[in-house]
Amino acid sequence: MKNRIWIASMLAASALVVTCQVSRQTSTSQTASTESIPRSSNETAVPAFTENPSPAHLTPEQSLKSFRLPKGYHLELVASEPMIHEPVAIAWDGNARMYVAEMDTYMQDVDATNEHAPISRVKLLEDTNGDGKMDKSTVFIDKLLLPRMLLCVGHELLVNETDTYDIFSYKDTNGDGVADEKKPVFVLGKKAPGNLEHQRSGLDWNLDNWIYVTVDPIRFRYTNGVLKADSIPSGSGGQWGLTHDNYGRLFFSSAGGEVPALGFQINPIYGRMELPDQYSQEFNAVWPIIKTPDIQGGVQRIRPADTTLNHFTASCGQVVFRGDRLPADLSGDLLISEPVGRLIRRAKVINKAGKTTLENAYQKEEFIASTDMNFRVVNMYTGPDGCLYLVDMNRGIIQEGNWTKPDSYLRPQITRLGLDKNIQHGRIYRLVHDDLKPGPMPKLLDEPGSKLVTYLSHPNGWWRDNAQKELIVRNDQSVVPALKALAADPKNTALGRIHALWTLEGLNALDKTVILNALTDSDEQVRRTAVRLTEPYLKQNDGQLLARLGELKTDPSADVRTQLILSLSYSAAPQAKTLAQETIAAAPTIDMLARAQRSLDKNEDVKKFGRKLGSLDELDRKLVLNGSNIYKSLCTTCHGPEGKGLDSKVAPPLVNSQRLRGRNREVPIRILLHGLSGPIDGHTYPDMMPPMGANDDEWIASVLSYIRYEFAPSNSPAIRPAEVKAVRDKTAGRDKTWTLDELIKPGANGR
Repeated sequence: MKNRIWIASMLAASALVVTCQVSRQTSTSQTASTESIPRSSNETAVPAFTENPSPAHLTPEQSLKSFRLPKGYHLELVASEPMIHEPVAIAWDGNARMYVAEMDTYMQDVDATNEHAPISRVKLLEDTNGDGKMDKSTVFIDKLLLPRMLLCVGHELLVNETDTYDIFSYKDTNGDGVADEKKPVFVLGKKAPGNLEHQRSGLDWNLDNWIYVTVDPIRFRYTNGVLKADSIPSGSGGQWGLTHDNYGRLFFSSAGGEVPALGFQINPIYGRMELPDQYSQEFNAVWPIIKTPDIQGGVQRIRPADTTLNHFTASCGQVVFRGDRLPADLSGDLLISEPVGRLIRRAKVINKAGKTTLENAYQKEEFIASTDMNFRVVNMYTGPDGCLYLVDMNRGIIQEGNWTKPDSYLRPQITRLGLDKNIQHGRIYRLVHDDLKPGPMPKLLDEPGSKLVTYLSHPNGWWRDNAQKELIVRNDQSVVPALKALAADPKNTALGRIHALWTLEGLNALDKTVILNALTDSDEQVRRTAVRLTEPYLKQNDGQLLARLGELKTDPSADVRTQLILSLSYSAAPQAKTLAQETIAAAPTIDMLARAQRSLDKNEDVKKFGRKLGSLDELDRKLVLNGSNIYKSLCTTCHGPEGKGLDSKVAPPLVNSQRLRGRNREVPIRILLHGLSGPIDGHTYPDMMPPMGANDDEWIASVLSYIRYEFAPSNSPAIRPAEVKAVRDKTAGRDKTWTLDELIKPGANGR
């Protein structure tokens, strides 16, 4: 799906010069921290580049021949039309029954006609003979408005629809495959703003037993059949797609910002941390195998040599692959879909002294690419059989109606190619490998708790996650002794011990003895988990645990020390702050430690001042706050308390004034220094804006910082006193007010 960054630009496609030669290398040599991955194509390989792909709809059999994959990999069809239409998300219950969210009204023509009609569905698909293909389908829920989030909990399915924050639980009580019981699990009762591409996705039950979503600054805890909300002060970020790795690290993406991956350094509850070198500029480049004319951004998004998409512009549906039935070197890799480019990126996730970095697994090519112009993967998942699943909407238009308007660059491309006619299809694929067979499907809903405990050490992350979730949903206290034994058993896998710890936490059965033992574990990720699990005790300033944590300030693992910094923020005890400072000082070369502390400090600012004001630097925030006091005591008499002016129209409104927006920083300084007279935006006011230059530079900077912050939102609203001084010096000697014509006249000398 596409987003607001795609700015309309009407340029003729015929002006582009197309060449059919694209450089493709068959292998890549990674850095020492990554494995060298062969990239030889299958013997029945699709060419490295196809100059003139057909926009026509392909049958599933034809589509299967369109994929370029690494040697040994191939895609299998799990489901397609007419069984499903317009699929956007899937979820499996504990018995591997697949629920599919369909957006049946999404962009059925170029004008998005009837897009919000409540006629979409959630399908229930089943594979009754175990061949990997769905052969039974029922409409589980009908008459929905563009369902967007699914989560299975026990025998129930949680569903969120577009345009609402509300989440309902659906259950089939008589076994006919149709939901006949509906109950609310989270009801806010208000309409969600924004078009469907700018609303939340996710409902990802993470390792820490919190359920995360994108966009909104919130997470949920499933308790007694309802969702309890918890705020994330600095926000969660992201857009369409959310995934986590084996250790609970979340990975977001933002198509609107053209950011393929973000939010993966620390959990968002601690604040935001985006590092400039978490991936290189080259990582943003994408490598389609067909020319890609249907790009809303216009020619600046296309390589002149071959008219292929040149960088991520619709990243979505990402997944950290955690299965056990594909080659081991894929496990832990981040896969990101780029549906405009008809491709899927494979990124190696690398830990460098506690900092997570991403690298393309290949050189100038992608993990999966297709010549099918309707190949539009919008979500990916690790499956219960240990394989990778792709949700392909398989349609012509993949941009919402905001970006296909008559004056857009994209609309003529769509109509020229006839992409608007390719609707009501959909594919779910399974990625398999020649050397490995898909694993057996589970029956977790029918298993006793004692058996579920054994699955916490399963090599497939899907089984571990869902066994943990099922035990917690059941609130099965009978397994607590087995979980404690599992958490303490060094012969068990480290991942098994980690899941045992978090399952105990989810059952409210975790005690200090278990945590203290885990803090001495031989595995760094178990120790890191144990540090995080001390947080409820740190809130109570538990001296014993605080003293024990002090022994970890020189832990050999940067991950453990980073988590120590983050978790210590939960304690108000002075020794906690001292310990955090000592941990940072003990390892000046581990940059993540100081960065973690800065993220925490900024997060505290957000808690204190709110997300908008708290995100500013301390100096800028001071200017805004001082300016607020000045404005409210002086300026409201003319411009109104909300900057919208007064009914008497004695002065122009300030809200969204062109003199305040964006990079236009010098003009408002001149106005405040020397005043403004004459017509403004076609209206003549009874008096002029008086000069305020008698006030010092900080006073002027404060007022302007506040009105830019409050009435003309900007990424950098504050104006510093030094900027005021520079303009004051430049306009020294001026003794009359400005007119608007003077201010906007090109080359005005300012005197």
